[in-house]
Amino acid sequence: MEIIWSQNYDPLNNAVLSTMLAALPIIVLLGSIAVFHIRIHYAALAGLAVALLVAIFVYNMPGQAAAATTIYGGAYGLFPIGWIVLNLIFLYQLTVNKGLFTLIREHLSSIAPDPRIQVILIAFSFGAFFEGAAGFGTPVAISAAILMQLGFRPLSAAGLSLIANTAPVAFGALGTPIIALSAVTGIDIFKLSAMVGRQLPFFSVLIPFWVVWAMSGLRGMLGIWPAALTAGLSFAICQYLVSNFHGPWLVDIVASIVSIVSLIVLLRFWKPKTLWELPDVGDNIPAQIKTSSTSANKKEMVRAWTPWLLLTLFVFAWGIPAVKKSLNTISAPEYEVAHLHNMVVRTSPVAPAPTAEKPSKPEEAVFKLNWLSATGTGILLAAIIAGLVIGCSLSEMLDTYIKTIWTVRFSLITIAAMLALGYVTKYSGADATLGLALAKTGVLYPFFGTMLGWLGVALTGSDTASNVLFGSLQTITAEQTNVSPVLMASANTSGGVMGKMVDAQSIVVASTATNWYGHEGEILRYVFFHSIALASLVGLLVFLQAYVVPFSNMVVK
Repeated sequence: MEIIWSQNYDPLNNAVLSTMLAALPIIVLLGSIAVFHIRIHYAALAGLAVALLVAIFVYNMPGQAAAATTIYGGAYGLFPIGWIVLNLIFLYQLTVNKGLFTLIREHLSSIAPDPRIQVILIAFSFGAFFEGAAGFGTPVAISAAILMQLGFRPLSAAGLSLIANTAPVAFGALGTPIIALSAVTGIDIFKLSAMVGRQLPFFSVLIPFWVVWAMSGLRGMLGIWPAALTAGLSFAICQYLVSNFHGPWLVDIVASIVSIVSLIVLLRFWKPKTLWELPDVGDNIPAQIKTSSTSANKKEMVRAWTPWLLLTLFVFAWGIPAVKKSLNTISAPEYEVAHLHNMVVRTSPVAPAPTAEKPSKPEEAVFKLNWLSATGTGILLAAIIAGLVIGCSLSEMLDTYIKTIWTVRFSLITIAAMLALGYVTKYSGADATLGLALAKTGVLYPFFGTMLGWLGVALTGSDTASNVLFGSLQTITAEQTNVSPVLMASANTSGGVMGKMVDAQSIVVASTATNWYGHEGEILRYVFFHSIALASLVGLLVFLQAYVVPFSNMVVK
């Protein structure tokens, strides 16, 4: 019989040294990418190796449990996340093969001819719809792919899509991060939804301005301020109303649709005085994008948009809880991970101290192979139907799929290694060591607690995972520092959204979608400042909400 292993968050009996070693895998990973320009799949494998050494030899995690954790995390990286990426790139390649890029580019250019408005419409408003319907990297992949179609350089397409996909993340996948946060903290889901809805709308207004500023500078941003204000403000108002008076489930769906419609209506009556032109796209863009063509007729335009319309329909349908539940009743096997399931126990202060009534509950490790209800399966079905509609034969689609697997092979390795690294840090307790270091900041805790949420997403690639990881710690520490637990639990998810753009998983998805694999270090350097700056602004807002009137009046009781 295997012995249950309890985590120790100061294994060296020296908080500073323990924290430094807990951070070592992250330092190796980011340093390899950004400083030494090592290919990201090698960097991820190196970070994973260091994480395993730290887990086994520093935290004394049993070897079998560490190995099981690696397999568990890697499997989750391949499914459902890798499954989404693979099938999305498959659909993307089908449209490439049929030369439909130019038609879509012309149509979008006619609706929003200025690239600054295109990035708001596609990366912010349209991307938010996919975040709300699916999450898990889907919006970044789709937004980056479409921006490439519009002639954006790979770095800009990837980086701007990552920056834009922030404010909607907390309510992504039909409110999954908030639902998970409520489950681990015991705080009412409607209170959490309302509190997050009193934090992120400020940034929903800001992000359209910010992403255009990152793209074209201050002067370029000022040239389209009515479009940025319309898209951001309409999204923010809906985000506040739905999150406070309905709940977390439909926030992004409703807000994104209103934002898209509001922006299109504005463009019927207003145009920027001068059009901002993209730099020369160079040789990184596929030939189909750079080829000019005559205006397409209506039938051709419908054919060009069909794959993306089908994708939208299937992703939305697969995100509906009733649909997921029905598909899961058909096939959703679950596998308890040997040597890990119910073998690891989180201890105080990360978890509440055990009592006779409530003993410590071991961490579950169950791999759910819900292949039918997985978002990636919906994307695959959309791609197959779209391929038939645009004239692909079954043999063509099979050949394209095999080539797509080869194209994304390193991306899949990276995602698997990154998730394995994240799981090893979670089950060994190294993540909690880092979290506790940020929590020991006294009166500044509201700021640094928010940054803890950022760290959680930067490590795991998921706002949901960060909430599961640090949600309980946030509420416990909040009570110890006389700060509202509702505020700090919400701050974990609100701060976490700004870490989404720097986690390796999202960066790999973006580089794969733009056919720019191997340049992840450049993408990381492009977005890192924006991630830190925006997370700090969220931290400042939370600090004001904790202590300063009138901001403190916004806190949900």
